Amino acid sequence: NGLIPHDNTFGNCFYLSHVDLVEGELQKTITALYMEEWRNNMNEEIDSINQILPTVAAAHYNDDEQEYVEGEKAMATRAWIESILRQLGHYKAEHRRILDEDVAPAFKRFLPQDIVMNNILPFLDLP
Repeated sequence: NGLIPHDNTFGNCFYLSHVDLVEGELQKTITALYMEEWRNNMNEEIDSINQILPTVAAAHYNDDEQEYVEGEKAMATRAWIESILRQLGHYKAEHRRILDEDVAPAFKRFLPQDIVMNNILPFLDLP
């Protein structure tokens, strides 16, 4: 998808064994997810890399072949990031569907459509 580089960005991280995500847009979005199950799934997915990294090899230079060999840490980190983005995209789409199909019609029964569309739904949208 071009978002995650396939170079040695994570290749020389020989001692990488734990990842902590700092507060930011990702954490804000996860906190705002509609269902607790979604939030829990995302947090488990984020933490999953910390189970994988200590068990996989880093990149190395193969003297026999005279080439750089990408390590499993780099591959695992890229796969982890892609998985998080894919799962978050799915939950964001589901969140939007629930707002459009369930929440908006319920509010429209009691409030004018322009108030629902311009004031309430934007407030309930994900960051």
